Amino acid sequence: MKDKPQPPLAPPHVFVFLEIFACEGGIQSYVKDILYAYQQAAIASKVSRFPQAEVYLLRDSVDCDNPFDSRKNPNAPNVFRFHYCQSAWTWLGRFRLGGALLLRCWRRRPQWIVCGHIKLAPLIQFLGGWFDIPYTVMTYGKEVWKPLGSRYRQALCQAKTIWTISRYSRDRACASNDLDPGKFKMLPCAVDGEVFSPAPKPPHLLDRYNLQGSRVLMTVARLWSGDIYKGVDVTIRALPKILEVCPDVKYLVIGRGDDQPRLENLARELGIGDRVVFAGFVPTEELPDHYRVADAYIMPSQEGFGIVYLEAMATGIPVLSGDSDGSADPLQDGRLGWQVPHRDPEAVATACIEILQGSDRRCDGDWLRQETLAAFSSEALSRRLREILPRS
Repeated sequence: MKDKPQPPLAPPHVFVFLEIFACEGGIQSYVKDILYAYQQAAIASKVSRFPQAEVYLLRDSVDCDNPFDSRKNPNAPNVFRFHYCQSAWTWLGRFRLGGALLLRCWRRRPQWIVCGHIKLAPLIQFLGGWFDIPYTVMTYGKEVWKPLGSRYRQALCQAKTIWTISRYSRDRACASNDLDPGKFKMLPCAVDGEVFSPAPKPPHLLDRYNLQGSRVLMTVARLWSGDIYKGVDVTIRALPKILEVCPDVKYLVIGRGDDQPRLENLARELGIGDRVVFAGFVPTEELPDHYRVADAYIMPSQEGFGIVYLEAMATGIPVLSGDSDGSADPLQDGRLGWQVPHRDPEAVATACIEILQGSDRRCDGDWLRQETLAAFSSEALSRRLREILPRS
């Protein structure tokens, strides 16, 4: 007697995101790392009929460059099925997304939904309640650090779990929105140790930025007037004191934004205009070589996590961060780098001088890279994702 054909397996997880491939940014980079980690988890499961996860994208179009889509990239493992809902009209894109998810839940109820942004959480809460589907909400940083509207707070409260990138982000979200800390699962950022790795300073960049014979402090950050918390102005104010002890120092600032004229004026007013180099926008593929130019990565900021610290440390570069934010996680509470008050130029200057003197273990590039990759490699992220993946 013939075996009865088995029904197709229901998708174990449905992911819903605003956008991943339409633009570049910290959240987009983090989500790509998570998709890669999920892909690796699916492959590691060694289940021959591992069902595809469904990924719904509000703002990405079918023409986007998506390396995970096996329909467009024959080398991609057949782990995800993507649904693109982008439209020139915002309302139409949202209608498409809501309709596609409603149809999916109606035809074949997924086991779990992972909501990729707080802005989408009310929609996912509605679907979860209507079809009795548990869901997770992913959070990143400042989007949940202030009191949210009642719809968004209720969506978080009714979620089965909340993923976030750091203890600091969890604590800020809980304090502002009266959330249960027990719902939170840590899913930190990761760094690709193959891409970000030690190498000699690239001569072409030393020539491009006139850095020959200089020791280089570096920051990678948006230079927007709304993001002064990144601390570029604080580091510029610290430079005169640093130069008194280390006169060969230059400060390389990578990034663009409307705050650059103010920062340039500040450097000129302090008489150090020739010591601050504004590199402007640098493409992602050129960033690893730019880290290799640096002798120290300096960003006394207030971050939800700060993947740039991981990128620097994986390259073997010592780092400085703020002392009351999510950077405590990548810096392992100061074990791997310097933490200083984020608006204190004196503290920044003192720490930079210590770094440039190089006597602290946190300046040992090989050790720094080893410790960073042990906790925050792509493999570590994949292991962590397997631990917290929701299961019905």
